[in-house]
Amino acid sequence: MIKYNLVCKKCDLIFDSWFASSLEFDKLKKKELINCHSCGSLRVEKNLMAPKLISKSIRYKNRKKDSFNYKKIKKTISKYQRFIKNNFDYVGENFAYEARSIHYNEKKTEKGIYGTASNKDLKELKDEGIDAQVIPWIENESN
Repeated sequence: MIKYNLVCKKCDLIFDSWFASSLEFDKLKKKELINCHSCGSLRVEKNLMAPKLISKSIRYKNRKKDSFNYKKIKKTISKYQRFIKNNFDYVGENFAYEARSIHYNEKKTEKGIYGTASNKDLKELKDEGIDAQVIPWIENESN
């Protein structure tokens, strides 16, 4: 398998695509089976590419950096979770029902709510004009 960086000569979109081999790219190009997924043009060419060479020392530095970033993100998520738990009411699986109750009833509650909802429920809430946000949640703080 080979990955090529491609450019559409019509709309200037740059994108990557995988091919079985360089010969396969040439064969598909000749048969006009390669097109831009944005504008549909057949004027797609290989773009200039540089190989990415990674030494052991760079891999080690990146691993340390990734680990640091992960810990930083996890710490931020934990901070948000503590804030939410202290300032919002937990409604569990009844989130969609409770959100509708608050939205459609004239008497708004002092506290916001949090809980779980399916993607379908969240889409329906959005379609009804009810604002609901999705945040990452870490169940066990020792993870």
